[in-house]
Amino acid sequence: MKTTEKIQTYLNDPTIVNVNTVSAHSDHKYFESLAEFSEGEMKLRQSLNGKWKIHYAQNTNQVLKDFYKTEFDESDLDFINVPGHLELQGFGSPQYVNTQYPWDGKEFLRPPQVPQESNAVASYVKHFTLNEALKDKKVFISFQGVATSIFVWVNGNFVGYSEDSFTPSEFEISDYLVEGDNKLAVAVYRYSTASWLEDQDFWRLYGIFRDVYLYAIPRVHVQDLFVKADYDYQTKIGQLDIDLKTVGDYEDKKIKYVLSHHEGIVTEGDESVNGDGELSVSLEDLQIKPWSADSPKLYNLTLHVLDDEQVVEVVPVKVGFRHFEIKDKLMLLNGKRIVFKGVNRHEFNARTGRCITEEDMLWDIKVMKQHNINAVRTSHYPNQTRWYELCDEYGLYVIDEANLETHGTWQKLGLSDPSWNIPASEPEWLPACLDRADNMFQRDKNHASVIIWSCGNESYAGKDIADMADYFRSVDNTRPVHYEGVTWCREFDYITDIESRMYAKPADIEEYLTNNPQKPYISCEYMHTMGNSGGGLKLYTDLEKYPEYQGGFIWDFIDQAIYKPLPNGSEFLSYGGDWHDRPSDYEFCGNGIVFADRTLTPKLQTVKHLYSNIKIAVDEKSVTIKNDNVFEDLSA
Repeated sequence: MKTTEKIQTYLNDPTIVNVNTVSAHSDHKYFESLAEFSEGEMKLRQSLNGKWKIHYAQNTNQVLKDFYKTEFDESDLDFINVPGHLELQGFGSPQYVNTQYPWDGKEFLRPPQVPQESNAVASYVKHFTLNEALKDKKVFISFQGVATSIFVWVNGNFVGYSEDSFTPSEFEISDYLVEGDNKLAVAVYRYSTASWLEDQDFWRLYGIFRDVYLYAIPRVHVQDLFVKADYDYQTKIGQLDIDLKTVGDYEDKKIKYVLSHHEGIVTEGDESVNGDGELSVSLEDLQIKPWSADSPKLYNLTLHVLDDEQVVEVVPVKVGFRHFEIKDKLMLLNGKRIVFKGVNRHEFNARTGRCITEEDMLWDIKVMKQHNINAVRTSHYPNQTRWYELCDEYGLYVIDEANLETHGTWQKLGLSDPSWNIPASEPEWLPACLDRADNMFQRDKNHASVIIWSCGNESYAGKDIADMADYFRSVDNTRPVHYEGVTWCREFDYITDIESRMYAKPADIEEYLTNNPQKPYISCEYMHTMGNSGGGLKLYTDLEKYPEYQGGFIWDFIDQAIYKPLPNGSEFLSYGGDWHDRPSDYEFCGNGIVFADRTLTPKLQTVKHLYSNIKIAVDEKSVTIKNDNVFEDLSA
């Protein structure tokens, strides 16, 4: 098949979600020696971030042919920073739409048709020389986030194709590498059939917006790891179940495990890897302290891969022991009812879009903790891996949401018309749904902060999403499944373990809570804090008097506004429409309790007060202090 035919086939077939990709796996780090582990730097990883060459085509008719070939003349190519969005570096223009698709009003399409006139193509080129530490090993390339569809070549050889903008796309490239200079070529297409599944309420920004790196693996490598750290809140004893899969020369290999914390070793031992390269071990009767958002205690699990008693790989994992369950129609953490005092959060920076830094993440967490926010919904896609590590460390409950929203296929101008709805129960969309569920689960399964899996957002309901829920339950019995869309389609009510609604009136919620509720209730989106708003929050927090009401997630954390330069050299925070983008939903992207420049809005004071777990009542004769903290007293 010719290259152009191959590209069009992959872009236009919803059943093709990836070609030649590495199977999704856990996001653990690994080191080749104890010395390297002590230093903390992964020498088997080589960053490709930085300056790349680029050609930008407005549509597929203008695409740069043969750019991936080694003999191609690159002298006329422009430059771009990776990671980074195309539109924020002068290639195309930002566009903001909510439920509309970005091509609405320009091209009349029905799923799975792909836009042609506006399907921009970015052709990236990066040259690299392999670091010494990676030589003579199997080498892979990892794209942590690319919007929307990506084709990869190395030294003129086609490597593979992938979709799903918000989880890693990885390929083995060992057979294509040469000594010295290597040419990496990447074609990023703005639209494919996958675009129908990514209709989130955000700026439409494209390109390679997360890290890109090469990585090599030792001769024996822990490819995948699932750590279940349970806590028996009655006996106050922990249990750690470890399931791992190794690749390479794993015969007669052992895994030594050490569980420790700052006070010393909790337990240690070793086990042999079986003939399939797998190991399952259960460590019981562990004297540990549990993890919660109030008290995020983490332990260090260190795995040593031993070959003839010599360490060939070290794998560290942060472990939080906790038990989350739905019992008697209540969500319980470590045996106690918890209330989500949450926010929905887009990854966003006013200068770099969804290409955010650890500094941004730490600022967000600090502000959340200072204002009594204890939970985050990753609206509406998996976030960067570093975000989950920080939530583990600082203590935030996370609803991890799959990269799925098809709002514009079934709801226009507030009216529901499911005749166009996808994925619905259509077989052609099922591979993409399951792929997105698997990508998120496999990467994020070891994070204590992730306590609920969400099948996506505002995609109506049908068998495809039901199959996603079944998948989560089949691979993980420690977390419930969330999906709000069943409110539009009650025959699929079994998809979700939690009654979840958006923007319901307090009276309607109270009606549910007082009429034999069958599931715990959360407001997965509420308040919509656009402009001078937030005044009705107390009507919702007052509902916490009902046991089944377990909080909600304000829409949303940060304004989505982008700095735009003016001719006089100044700049302003722009909204939809300010870039002459059409269609547009204009200032509807500004709903944050934090301004886009990460300064605080007055709305945060209301949130801080009503989300507080310390209630103080004063009258003429006394002061009453009530502590609603579930796991902490006020002795500190």
